[in-house]
Amino acid sequence: MITTDYVVGSPCWVELTTADVDRAVDFYGRVFGWTAESAGPDTGGYMLIRHEGALIGGLGPKMSDDQAVTWSLYFNTPDLDMTFQRARELGATPYVEPMDVMGLGRMAVVGDPQGGSVSLWEAGTLPGMERTDEPNTFMWAELWTPSAEGAREFYSGLFGWEFDAFDLGDAGVYSITRPAGLGDDRSFGGIMGVDADNLTATRGAADWHPVFHSIDCDATVAEVTAAGGHVYMGPESTAGVGRLAAVADPFGAGFVLLSPDPG
Repeated sequence: MITTDYVVGSPCWVELTTADVDRAVDFYGRVFGWTAESAGPDTGGYMLIRHEGALIGGLGPKMSDDQAVTWSLYFNTPDLDMTFQRARELGATPYVEPMDVMGLGRMAVVGDPQGGSVSLWEAGTLPGMERTDEPNTFMWAELWTPSAEGAREFYSGLFGWEFDAFDLGDAGVYSITRPAGLGDDRSFGGIMGVDADNLTATRGAADWHPVFHSIDCDATVAEVTAAGGHVYMGPESTAGVGRLAAVADPFGAGFVLLSPDPG
């Protein structure tokens, strides 16, 4: 499960880059009941997202016309410079060099060898999200990649992630992911091999998706549609997992909804 005990390699922050901040705030407010507040006058319009008062992520405008509208996932590291260098040694492409973020922490962004963008976070005064794995919050990190084997090799080398194989039959093998040295109860995500031709949103590159907890997946999907979003898959039920759907906001930022099985 996702926790706020941010050990090495655990997801610690989710962030939306959008083409219209006001409309995005309205959309996610309708879908999840989120609220947003300015992070300060010197943050370029960046907003802090809260649910029932707890900090659960961030939202900001595109900084250039060619910047993608997308959800980004940040992973914790106690030594950003070392992790950034290690990522490059493992074949990653540097997108954003290590930089300070107003005393909150330090960040960098790399592209994994399959093209998936992954953000790195070394905490300062902000460890990460204050609430996770509860209704209307982030509960799972999922990577769709053209090479699941390559992704496992890269992320195990970078963070020490460990994996358990979950056979999906004709759909292939799903690699459930957890931090190094911890038990299955600390699994936080999964890696799924997807043919590059089906990764249309990223033009064949790997794609990290946040999964948000929904009490009622069908009702949330209906709200996504009513608020101007898009539904790409589902809702459908998966034994042992729950009821899920792949959706996007009005600008195309994709995410997954999951109403987990009680077990």
